[in-house]
Amino acid sequence: MSIIVKEVTNKKELRKFVKFNIDLCKDNPYHIPGLIDEEMMTLDKKKNPAFEVCDAVYYLAYRNNEVVGRIAGIINHTSNEVWQQQHARFGFVDFIDDQEVVDALFNAVEKWAKQQGMDTLHGPMGFTDLDHEGMLVEGFDQLGTMATIYNFPYYPQHMERMGFTKDQDWHEFKIYIPDSIPDKHLRVGEIVKKKYGLKTLKFKSRKEIWPYAHKIFWTLNAAFAPLYGFAPLTDKQIDYYVNIYIPMVRLDMVTIIIREEDDEVVGFGISIPNLSKALQKASGKLLPFGWYHLLKGLKSKPKVVDLYLMGVLPEYQSKGVNALLFNDLIPVYQKLGVIYAETNPELETNNAVQAQWNYFKREHHKTRRAFIKNLK
Repeated sequence: MSIIVKEVTNKKELRKFVKFNIDLCKDNPYHIPGLIDEEMMTLDKKKNPAFEVCDAVYYLAYRNNEVVGRIAGIINHTSNEVWQQQHARFGFVDFIDDQEVVDALFNAVEKWAKQQGMDTLHGPMGFTDLDHEGMLVEGFDQLGTMATIYNFPYYPQHMERMGFTKDQDWHEFKIYIPDSIPDKHLRVGEIVKKKYGLKTLKFKSRKEIWPYAHKIFWTLNAAFAPLYGFAPLTDKQIDYYVNIYIPMVRLDMVTIIIREEDDEVVGFGISIPNLSKALQKASGKLLPFGWYHLLKGLKSKPKVVDLYLMGVLPEYQSKGVNALLFNDLIPVYQKLGVIYAETNPELETNNAVQAQWNYFKREHHKTRRAFIKNLK
């Protein structure tokens, strides 16, 4: 039977779009299902403030009235302005291992992108840098994290078959927690604090962290500005992410570095207990028991933590501010009995961020890729 591709036009179809990823990967032990309601909100053009600067379209592929694939087409106009490009993105992409299905999905997005005046298609990427991005090309036998995509090995094979090529790669690492803080970090941390008038902040309540919540994302905007495809978050987007992230952070795993003279956030490190197993148990649903598994995971003494968000103002990068973050967080991890930390994806060309792991035992265990194709 031939493949029928339909644009998602209502909430019922959008739920099918979101659930397809969970259904497709339900028997895979390395896949981490997201929360259905959270992804619904991300894709909702009325709820996600990214649509102030983005356009998007969602497609489902059907065979015999059964969903066999999904894909989103996204245009981030701010990113295109910043990078002086006419790029469309593809994202939220999943499909069975079938050439006809894959070609039908990508043909639909390529046609849409051309109609919008775009000359290039790349991805997988989301609306912002805080959405899932990068197709897994190495590490298919490694447990995923809540911040990353899992896909089957046949995905990148189809990308190459369709003429997509590598644009950027991200690396992910396991960083093993040392028995003690490296001596160089201790020395550098003290020098940096005195030289630049910096102070490490810890928090005992969410009320204490709220005055710094927006400042964290202002620092993120500056720190991430040179990174692949990044576009600065708008004020409404920052409000949106503050309301999502701050209520779920674990205070002992939050470290903020401020400049004492003006209380500005120079750097920050936010980690959380690894929730991969909890999300697998929740299987996309908070009710009836998903919330219990997630709450238990957040309050646990984890063996693994995710380095969820980290950033340092450009003028302080490569000057030792990261040492202050690690000097604070390593004792926290040691007390909890953490074995290793999972990094978020790091651009393979970002030598500065990867150099910060030189003093730790590390393992590069996953690689993910942004593919690109000229539409002319």
